[in-house]
Amino acid sequence: MNALEAGAVFAAGVGAGGINAAVGSGTLITFPTLVALGFPPVVANISNNIGLVPGSVAGAYGYRAELNGQRERLLRLVTASLAGALIGAGLLLGLPAEAFRVIVPVLITAALVLVVVQPRLNAWLSARREHHHPHGGPWLWAGVLAAGIYGGYFGAAQGIILIALLGIFLDDGLQRANAAKNVLSAVVNGVAALLFTVMWALGRAEIDWMVVLLIALGATVGGLLGARVGRRLPPAVLRGVIVAVGLTAIVNLLAG
Repeated sequence: MNALEAGAVFAAGVGAGGINAAVGSGTLITFPTLVALGFPPVVANISNNIGLVPGSVAGAYGYRAELNGQRERLLRLVTASLAGALIGAGLLLGLPAEAFRVIVPVLITAALVLVVVQPRLNAWLSARREHHHPHGGPWLWAGVLAAGIYGGYFGAAQGIILIALLGIFLDDGLQRANAAKNVLSAVVNGVAALLFTVMWALGRAEIDWMVVLLIALGATVGGLLGARVGRRLPPAVLRGVIVAVGLTAIVNLLAG
């Protein structure tokens, strides 16, 4: 990479880290940037995943106030994210890169529908729920597992899917759901990155470590900034941002 290309990757990392902290789907900034610069899609995907890990951690740290009281809940859901990440990363390494592309727009669309109808669904579920599940119950665990598989494979809009699930199954505010989403996303990205690194050491995966470094630096800055902005957004505005980012992701994928 020349200096201009390196600057573009760093800037994409800043943008992705900020969007991931506030909403999710930052991969839709970094991944197309890397592909446009000539990196093979799978190499771009794996390098991007590893590079975004520090930004995910920074975003979770920025939401630490909203994480108070969620420890037991997160310990339950982290097991689903961990298992899902291992499955998804394994699929990425074992299946053609085109295999998942067809279903990605469908998953993002479903997630956006969940975000839009979440307030009505919350009211409906609360009125009919016989037993309150402070941790979301088995359906949320299964949903987080599926989101982890998706995130381990590609990652774009993983945050949108998670925040939709958390908002529906938890009797909690959207900002606290967003904080939990940042932790679960960090777990998925971190576990997948660890597996990719091990496979790279074994000669079974290709990683561009300069890309990893540039995205990691940018995403860390973006993650801290995104958390500061995202925590100040009213729920209605945050929901609107989620929908806007998701629609942009769908357009980019269909056009790509």
